[in-house]
Amino acid sequence: MEKLAENVLSWCTDLEPFARQQADNLSKHPCLAGNLCLMPDAHSGYGMPIGGVAALEEALSPNMVGVDIGCGMLAVQTSLTDIDTETVKRIVDKIYERIPLGFDHHEQPQENPIFLDLPRWEKTEVCRRELVSARRQIGTLGGGNHFMEIQRGSDGHIWFMIHSGSRNLGKKVAEHYNKKAVKLCTMFKQNEVVKQDLAFLPIGTREAADYILEMKLCLDFAFENRKALARAIQTIFREEIASAEFIREINIHHNYAALEEHFGRKVWVHRKGATLAGADTIGIIPGSQGSSSYIVQGLGNETSMLSCSHGAGRCMSRSKAIKELNLTHEQEILNRQGIVHRMNEQALLDEAPGAYKNIDEVMEAQKDLVKILIKLTPLGVVKALNEKKF
Repeated sequence: MEKLAENVLSWCTDLEPFARQQADNLSKHPCLAGNLCLMPDAHSGYGMPIGGVAALEEALSPNMVGVDIGCGMLAVQTSLTDIDTETVKRIVDKIYERIPLGFDHHEQPQENPIFLDLPRWEKTEVCRRELVSARRQIGTLGGGNHFMEIQRGSDGHIWFMIHSGSRNLGKKVAEHYNKKAVKLCTMFKQNEVVKQDLAFLPIGTREAADYILEMKLCLDFAFENRKALARAIQTIFREEIASAEFIREINIHHNYAALEEHFGRKVWVHRKGATLAGADTIGIIPGSQGSSSYIVQGLGNETSMLSCSHGAGRCMSRSKAIKELNLTHEQEILNRQGIVHRMNEQALLDEAPGAYKNIDEVMEAQKDLVKILIKLTPLGVVKALNEKKF
């Protein structure tokens, strides 16, 4: 851990200049409590670096949570101790056939426990408007860096993993309340935070109370979305291997704000691309496609506000990856390991191993935050196939 400024602590050894500028902006935020913490996967985001952890006193900032509210990881340990490549291929093919990816949604509304409490939806402004769409989005993966993966665990078991969030619901909520935050901060002459995309909602205002309701609903939607995806994958596993059982499920967010006690008082901790790592918290830290992922246990390090990285973290943008990376080289990384995938050129380069930091270096940088329980090696990867051409 390195102290970049009086109130900026960084576990990131290669922080890019723009992310450093964003950290400097955040360090001067009028509501910041304690230190800003940058996880080892930190890189520039919108307003706040992804891989950042910041506590605000009596305030919430929608951009410090991000547009994919509740984005997170789910990992399932199966009873299987081995699986052959042909079976992995069939499972991957069925996932592509049955689970909507990218911008695709289900053709029909889906049943899910999240929709049983309709009064909760009716209390909200944005989620209520998006309810019809949300019913078709539950159990869909999304695009970008969202993925599903079949893995071999160092514990001797076959696992599968899902990275997904609240889909368009969270994006709509984030954008709606950021506009409200900008309006309030402009009214209060907080022009710098507006300029820096760090506008906030003061606790005690109607806007903050409404955001909390909608954010929590998005968190629950994202949690159930991952569970719905997991149920679909379990069905496919059982079709291919009738004896398959599912022993353990881990489901955890990495884009959210929560009221916690730090620095001797209650503060709103914003984790944007950061995972809770409290003592005994079991978390998931994925690598890039083609690299290992990890099941970890938090060490409860208060210096990081009980947080750790949410992944490997990008070292180059998607546009730069497409422009600069060698497609053949990136394909060979997957082929050498025998990883099953159906990615086209665009999808492969968008999320190429070379576009991400080295996951083992990221894990080494945070050994004071988490301990590794299980190493997961990829066998098959599922991602949305982007249609953009070179």
